Amino acid sequence: MSTTQDHDNPYAPPKAAVLEPASQSGTLIPDGQKVATGRGVAWYGEAWKLFTAAPGTWVLIFIVFMLLSFVVAIVPFIGSLAINICYPIVAGGLMLGCRSIEDGNGLTVGHMFEGFKKNAGNLALVGVLYLVGTMLIGLFIGIGAAILIPALALSGAVNPNDVSSLLTLVPVVILIVLVALALMLPLFMAIWFAPALVVFHDVQPMAAMKMSFQGALKNIVPFLVYGIVGFALAIVAVIPLGLGMLVWAPLLWASIYTSYRDIYLKRA
Repeated sequence: MSTTQDHDNPYAPPKAAVLEPASQSGTLIPDGQKVATGRGVAWYGEAWKLFTAAPGTWVLIFIVFMLLSFVVAIVPFIGSLAINICYPIVAGGLMLGCRSIEDGNGLTVGHMFEGFKKNAGNLALVGVLYLVGTMLIGLFIGIGAAILIPALALSGAVNPNDVSSLLTLVPVVILIVLVALALMLPLFMAIWFAPALVVFHDVQPMAAMKMSFQGALKNIVPFLVYGIVGFALAIVAVIPLGLGMLVWAPLLWASIYTSYRDIYLKRA
């Protein structure tokens, strides 16, 4: 039993520092809520607290993640498929790790694999849906490029033997890249919060991706700020021989959790 004397006792064992309560303390808002623009920066600040609670473990998780990704990627064709399908499972485990830190239970490398124990099938299906979406977008862009570039060549606008005329393809290539990014953005928005919604709230994969997209769309301005800050931090991270990525990547993972909590949880 805790007493006032225990509280004042200098010889009492130290208590673990517990951050703000996690997902159990809030009610799910299915479509997400709109937050202030400044939250796009605050998500990184809150994520930094999660990182500094277990910096060594976070760095080790990132190293293990990169090593496993490299090993799996070596397998032709199947490797890239496996990485895309398994990433939401790993992300779900990391979300559980963030909650564990907030609960005062700390973070372990094993949290990387917790998603394989909880809703692994639905998390994998999120990866499958993302992969299918990426392939469809790639197919669309490929068909468009295959039609547009030969058409320019047949029209005489492009001469393969004339270097200066080949420069006319530059705007076309830029246009193709911009279209690809425009098509990929909604897909990124759909998968961003999906692992957290699946692992914490048992939301079905397609519904989770829809909810993720709606929540991100409602907060497009905070996410713009969030993206700019994240890009700036990434530039800083790669300057010291890329070693800063050991911090940047875990910070990004933790910021996904803090932004999910901010957008989808209604506090009691």
